Amino acid sequence: MVRGITPIGAHVSVAGGLARALPRAEAVGAETMQVFVANSRAWAHPAEDPAGDEEFRATCAFPVFVHAPYLINFGSPSPDTLERSTRALAFSLRRGAAIGARGVVVHAGSAVLGNRWDDAMRQVREHLLPVLDLDHGPQVLIEPTAGGGGALASDAASLAAYLDVLGRDERIGVCLDTCHLHAAGHDLSTLDGFSAALRTYGRAAGRGRIGLVHVNDSRDPAGSKRDRHASIGAGTIGRDAFAALFTAPATRGVPLVVETADTDHAADITTLKALRGSS
Repeated sequence: MVRGITPIGAHVSVAGGLARALPRAEAVGAETMQVFVANSRAWAHPAEDPAGDEEFRATCAFPVFVHAPYLINFGSPSPDTLERSTRALAFSLRRGAAIGARGVVVHAGSAVLGNRWDDAMRQVREHLLPVLDLDHGPQVLIEPTAGGGGALASDAASLAAYLDVLGRDERIGVCLDTCHLHAAGHDLSTLDGFSAALRTYGRAAGRGRIGLVHVNDSRDPAGSKRDRHASIGAGTIGRDAFAALFTAPATRGVPLVVETADTDHAADITTLKALRGSS
């Protein structure tokens, strides 16, 4: 990734069709965006639309990312879940490639039903890596979670171990979520603390491997293990600490996407642009 000015945007609704996402992004001042190309909380996915995807790709002038469905979990011992996860990620990668997406975000997953971490990670390696053989597909961006519930990657140490199991494959990068980092136990409420956390995750991910940051304040305190987003400055992280995103080497120039309430997108983007301008 070429590091320059940090693009700031939002996760944008595709209700009514992908073509409607771009004007929604432009309306809130976005310079980048993230979308779903399938139902976020179901296995079924829509029919592919080559003509519509090509039109979107030709029209959109800024970086786009796809978020894969939340149900994907390669750490599950259920053969049905593993098969559905494979199909769902493959679909998101195909659509991501068709629309020119820079990356496809997928949650790191969890070890469930008593599955051990080692066993769950063996499954991740066996089932995730073959999906990446899609020619010219976007990079898969692993998103560490807020922790708890058998999380396979949440803090920096478990993220590093997760990537090690996957052989540090160059087709795999990282998407950080500031609410998740805070919930996992890295206190981001001060500029120094935020900067230190980014250095730690930057080392865990590897140089240049952080491809996207979900920028969300947190409704809960550091270490809560709870993933509840708040508008920038309205949570326990606070407004000013987010300035670290524009100065830390690990995230300087990396696209930032807010996943706050739709009604807060314009204000949150304006806040981040002000912090960018003062950094």
